[in-house]
Amino acid sequence: MLNWTITFLTIAIIAGLVGFTTIAGAAMGVAKIAFGIILLMWALAFLAIMVMRAKQKRGKAAEKEE
Repeated sequence: MLNWTITFLTIAIIAGLVGFTTIAGAAMGVAKIAFGIILLMWALAFLAIMVMRAKQKRGKAAEKEE
């Protein structure tokens, strides 16, 4: 997905330099949406990792108490 974002961003930059503003705007819109999805997926993965680590720590603390 990150590859698509970079591809559309590159297309938008090149089209903007050449003067194709409609194509540049469309490609930039797609790149923004893809980047937003990537950012959301990263945040969810980060939260999932933090929750799993917290559960592991609680499990180890309970074993030590026994």
